[in-house]
Amino acid sequence: MNFMAKVNLSLQVLPVVPDSEIYYVVDQVIEMIKKTGLEYVVGPFETSIEGELDELLDIVKKAQTICIKHGAERVVSIVKIDYKEEGVTIHEKVSKYQ
Repeated sequence: MNFMAKVNLSLQVLPVVPDSEIYYVVDQVIEMIKKTGLEYVVGPFETSIEGELDELLDIVKKAQTICIKHGAERVVSIVKIDYKEEGVTIHEKVSKYQ
């Protein structure tokens, strides 16, 4: 395989901050994801992103740093990865429901 296949990664960050600050901190992570230019979908529990595995894992690392920078004492992250050698897209998974 000569190219890096697109994969899907879903990220849920749970920053340990006061309740009144949770949305603000999570919004900072979503803004960082938006700036990557990758396809993404924000859901009520997690954000799903499509890209190459290495760049997606870098996003996970950056998300931790963003949460700490914005006041989290600790960050719990839940990550799901859908990987297959030929690639997988968000569109192929959800287009029939839209």
